[in-house]
Amino acid sequence: MHMPGGTAYYFSCALSKLDVRYLLVTALAPAEMHYVEDLRKKGIDIKVQPSAHTVYFENIYGENQDERSQNVLEKADAFTVEALEAVDAQIFHLGPLLAGDITIELISALAAKGRISLDVQGYLRKVENQKVHAVDWPAKKEALQYVDILKADVAELRALTGCDTVEAGVKLLANWGVKEAVITNGSKGSVIYHEGVFYTIPAYFPEAVVDATGCGDTYMAGYLFKRIKGAGIQQSGEFAAAMAGLKTGTAGAFEGSEGDVERFLTTRHPDLN
Repeated sequence: MHMPGGTAYYFSCALSKLDVRYLLVTALAPAEMHYVEDLRKKGIDIKVQPSAHTVYFENIYGENQDERSQNVLEKADAFTVEALEAVDAQIFHLGPLLAGDITIELISALAAKGRISLDVQGYLRKVENQKVHAVDWPAKKEALQYVDILKADVAELRALTGCDTVEAGVKLLANWGVKEAVITNGSKGSVIYHEGVFYTIPAYFPEAVVDATGCGDTYMAGYLFKRIKGAGIQQSGEFAAAMAGLKTGTAGAFEGSEGDVERFLTTRHPDLN
């Protein structure tokens, strides 16, 4: 199955269905500009940084959609401080696909203008002969002092911190400066850690899981939407998990609405019935 993907695509499509002002900044080659036009037709405001190539991932899933292997067939140019100089926001959500996409200099510059939300996965990927391998992030302590909200899955948290448990890992992230740690674990739900408190978020399932690609990006779109609207962490996490769960029921990006998510959450959460 060939389709546009990555944080730029899945996060943007999901957020475009919610009542919030949003700008996508992306880097891609001229050959893929038609994807930008498709997103603009969805009402998404987009700033494009020209690139010699567009990142091209190959995701290979087994029967269990929680597990996948990846290849990288092309890499895009890194984002520059100059390209984002005129961009202002309350929250900057950074979704690097590979370690070289976003420099610490850029993170620092954006942190001076707004809160930083980071999906850390790209910094933990090393490409050798097109194959993606999990690695540590050497500059993590320097970078994470600027990060307000960090998103990682359980395996990424282990690679980032070296800790065997989520509890130890998120506490170490807090020591490094992260304010909110959002740790997802596929069908087992997620945990959010903030100011010494753990919030346990259940997973929400559709009738049938069709496509898990982009779930983390969809989750963060829902989470940041609720947080910027003033919702608490538990409420934001449950909305995000329901939004991600609803997305897995269809192929491609999230196409529902805030009302669809709330209804799905109500039918799947016994405490709300």
